[in-house]
Amino acid sequence: MKVLLVKDVKSLGKAGEIKEVKDGYGKNFLVAKGFAKVATDEVIEEWKREQERKRAEEAAELERIGRLKERLESKSLVVSKKLGANGSLFGAVTNHDIAEALKKDGIDIDKKLIHLDHAIKATGIYEADVKLGHGIHAKLKFEVVGE
Repeated sequence: MKVLLVKDVKSLGKAGEIKEVKDGYGKNFLVAKGFAKVATDEVIEEWKREQERKRAEEAAELERIGRLKERLESKSLVVSKKLGANGSLFGAVTNHDIAEALKKDGIDIDKKLIHLDHAIKATGIYEADVKLGHGIHAKLKFEVVGE
């Protein structure tokens, strides 16, 4: 019996491979547990279409991430924070403050994706690392000003 593996099977092969297996193993284990489908022409064509659709979606996602990276790296962001009595910042600038400033500029990024190397407790120009997905990072430059 020929089966198309839908998931990786440790002793048999990786997803997408077509394997020849014994009828009982194929029907009672692989197909029953959802690890494989019987390898008919229709199933194989459907698998190929699904893989092509996934590749197209991933390419579109990578293009969107690339545009977002360019936009973030060319942006001049200003984060304003209250000043204390002695002229220093009241509290520290956090990734939440940066995410809120980006949201005001129309870019919605989760604060968990913004990484600061150290706590920012003074005015000046700083840089943050923004994780965009698929291993792509952007360097966001921003200025901290007191209000």
